[in-house]
Amino acid sequence: MKACFAEAVGTFCLVFAGTGAIVIDAASHGSITHVGVAFTFGLIVLAMIYTVGDVSGAHLNPAVTIGFAVARRFPVSGVLPYVASQCVGALAASGLLRVLFPADPTLGTTLPAGSAMQSFILEIVLTAILMFVILCVSTGAKEKGITAGIAVGSVIALEAMFAGPISGASMNPARSLAPALVSGHLEHLWVYLLAPILGALIAVPTCCAVQTGECCQSAIKPSNP
Repeated sequence: MKACFAEAVGTFCLVFAGTGAIVIDAASHGSITHVGVAFTFGLIVLAMIYTVGDVSGAHLNPAVTIGFAVARRFPVSGVLPYVASQCVGALAASGLLRVLFPADPTLGTTLPAGSAMQSFILEIVLTAILMFVILCVSTGAKEKGITAGIAVGSVIALEAMFAGPISGASMNPARSLAPALVSGHLEHLWVYLLAPILGALIAVPTCCAVQTGECCQSAIKPSNP
């Protein structure tokens, strides 16, 4: 229960700060800027890894949880509770942003700037890179320590910076689901639910091909849910 609560709180912070930066940037006529939004996403993830990494692993992302499970670093029985907790935290954040900014039309919903297929492929590749980094720097299913925080936060900020203007650089089904549901923009939601999961799945054999030893066959510790 503590791990699930940590995932809910961590994902709340991620969505509140990240999509909140998008909302406030629009409300303040660009005072935060695209670069500022990208860094906000990276920094909040870095902060949450340091904050709840030792409790839940700081997945904060259903695609990451599924990726860890496929890599046999996380029990399958823990996937549904983790994903549910992440979605609850994300929805709470988007709900609060709706109360604070009732006039905002999208609440930071990820929407393709070009074709849906273009963003779909981008999101697959972006998430594959993110998951690959996570698998390589994490211990079991836990993203913790100085290396993990800096590496994961940096890759999120980097990908948001260069791909955000086209696909939104979601890489996270919970991050996209919450603002889409609260704002009612569901037209391209399938892109941001399916593509990150596919990207995370691609990253698992990629990590195994690069890392030596039993990269994705480590024993699941009893402390994990």
